[in-house]
Amino acid sequence: MTETENTTTEETQSGPRWGRLTVWGGLFLLLVIVGLGLIRAQEGPVNVGKTPPPFELTTFEGETYTSEGLLGKVVVLNFWASWCIPCEQEADELEAAAQYYAANDEVIFLGVAWSDMDTKAKEYLTEFAITYPNGPDLGTRISQAFRIRGVPETYVIGRDGVLTHVQIGPFTAVDQITSAVNAALNQ
Repeated sequence: MTETENTTTEETQSGPRWGRLTVWGGLFLLLVIVGLGLIRAQEGPVNVGKTPPPFELTTFEGETYTSEGLLGKVVVLNFWASWCIPCEQEADELEAAAQYYAANDEVIFLGVAWSDMDTKAKEYLTEFAITYPNGPDLGTRISQAFRIRGVPETYVIGRDGVLTHVQIGPFTAVDQITSAVNAALNQ
């Protein structure tokens, strides 16, 4: 065998070897990602007594709120969508509760427009005269972090950053909301 034949044989063997390693490495990475996704899906929604995931919400007006920046306040974080009928049913109650606490610097209501078009979300806010800060969930990052299952869902976060109340589905009365907020304020 000549030197030229040896070199050609070695190059041919190393080429496919690296290709196979790359394919196996990519497959392994894909399996890890799928596995982590399955584990996360089985965790269910964020629970009372736990620290919710950090979030950042930029409102339709361009203001940015972060979970870290809201420590010391009771946060009412409501996930909604313009096409959601139960969201419409609780819109007046949420706005009334937000107005009730408007003078209280210790409470803030934030709305997160989930899987919605900006124009439709803004029309919804106008239709229901919503005045508290609202913003889009860009890339569904916030809703994925909270592992929401649908809308509406509302999370009340205490001043210490711990979740004090979870409302799956719509609130049906202002008293329900004020009761959850007052419980968080009294902790």
